[in-house]
Amino acid sequence: MNRPLRWILLLVLSAGLLAACGTGGGSGTAPDAIQAYIEAIVAQDATAAASLSCAAWEADALTEVHAFDGVSARLENVSCAEGGPDGEATLVNCSGNIIASYQGEDRPLDLSARAYLAVQEGGEWRMCGYK
Repeated sequence: MNRPLRWILLLVLSAGLLAACGTGGGSGTAPDAIQAYIEAIVAQDATAAASLSCAAWEADALTEVHAFDGVSARLENVSCAEGGPDGEATLVNCSGNIIASYQGEDRPLDLSARAYLAVQEGGEWRMCGYK
């Protein structure tokens, strides 16, 4: 095998390995994971919400998904940022609203009303409760 072809193959394999090592799902940081979790809840995607949750929070995630049954919901101006450590967890503060529409009336749910707890589990940041 000639030298240039060998280098090209090495680069392609290296790029593939780096892509495989990525975190995927947009949860590379604690704020990314929390925002993805909020998006899954609003989209009523129980599978995604559970996979974005720590093991101890999975049942709660399903409860939160079902809280929007029969309601049309959307996100408005959502942004999340790291708020610092809290024991083994990282606090994440979000701003913006979930707008829940029920019987033609919009009801905003302020995301800044609580801090979210993110933990690393299985090499990924995951939602694991509120503070």
